[in-house]
Amino acid sequence: MIERLNEDDIPTDYRAGFAQAKLIDPPLAENYIRHTLIGDPDADLLIEFLATLPPAERQQWISKGIETGPSGLADAPYQVREFFEKIEEVPAWFDPKKVNKGCAGFHRHSTMFVGAFVAGVLVEGFATLISKSFCITGRVVDQGVRRLKQNNRHLMEIMLPGGLERHGDGWKLSVRLRLVHAQIRVMLKHSEDWDSAAWGVPISAAHIGLATAVFSALLLKRAELLGVKLSDEERESFMMIWRYTGHLMGVPESIHFDSEHSALHLHRVGVMCEPAPSFESIIMANALINSAPIVAGITEPQARRKLANHIYKISRALIGPEMADQFNFPKYNTFGVLAFFRFKNGMESLLQRFFPSLERSSRAGQFIELLNVSLYTDEGIRYRMPDRLYAEEDGEL
Repeated sequence: MIERLNEDDIPTDYRAGFAQAKLIDPPLAENYIRHTLIGDPDADLLIEFLATLPPAERQQWISKGIETGPSGLADAPYQVREFFEKIEEVPAWFDPKKVNKGCAGFHRHSTMFVGAFVAGVLVEGFATLISKSFCITGRVVDQGVRRLKQNNRHLMEIMLPGGLERHGDGWKLSVRLRLVHAQIRVMLKHSEDWDSAAWGVPISAAHIGLATAVFSALLLKRAELLGVKLSDEERESFMMIWRYTGHLMGVPESIHFDSEHSALHLHRVGVMCEPAPSFESIIMANALINSAPIVAGITEPQARRKLANHIYKISRALIGPEMADQFNFPKYNTFGVLAFFRFKNGMESLLQRFFPSLERSSRAGQFIELLNVSLYTDEGIRYRMPDRLYAEEDGEL
């Protein structure tokens, strides 16, 4: 039996929200708070061990572990072999044969999904205290364009058929992201900038668990507002993709969703536990939206401002006026914004039904668009971990 959570154990910034959340679902609210005190024990142990090695050797083991797995780690230290052997285990609930339906549904509407991702759920994700971790390090504020392109690429790769298989780039990027989070977590825990008594553990298990719920079930809801319609089978498959992605990113089963319904419920209770968006949340949300035009290849100042204002309007319509005001977003009349996208998406679907060649052309065009707003380099996936806490003192990841 789990011991009752003592008030002294609750980080101070969560106490008011926890009092409200436990009126809705006391066990889940307590579970969420417990996970604000947990990082990723396996990844954190690995990172702490690797910190004792020279940088070149550290990167070598991470690269070999992700690229080759245990077969390339025969001469690796025990701590390295243990971590990478463990992540090879595939949970019984994951069925690789079922994910293709979700992939197809995503790519049929990838433009709308990416729009809902950037203007909706990515922004909403920064409403939590996870924004402090990213704002302190400067890895979104100072490197916003690169971060947004990396997020887009990760989304794209996990949504490709085979992307989550052992040697798929979706699998590799998910594990890489897990280790980057662990590296930043370990550095933040030893930094004077982090207030553990108020905020719990940096990039906590609660925040990664909530993020995967947001990027899955809430993304489906936000995409629906833009006119996206998926079958029940496609929705279930989409959720399985994100559930396995969360597993690879280190989300413990104790706070992981197992369905669209449980993900939405976790989001509702988790957000209630969180304090109101802080100034770090405001900085992060606005930096994200203002980076989007550059990601889209628009660099002329007036055109950038015009597109950023358009994204602000869509975001306000998706996330609602209350959260938009908390983020200090410009106040726009959003009447008809979502209706326009639903009409546009509906007309395109109707035309594609009668003219199948249009659907093939549309999918190809959307795929190319997604490639253009994602981060790809000639050198492939980079496995360098951040050496310094602050982005301005460190190189690009």
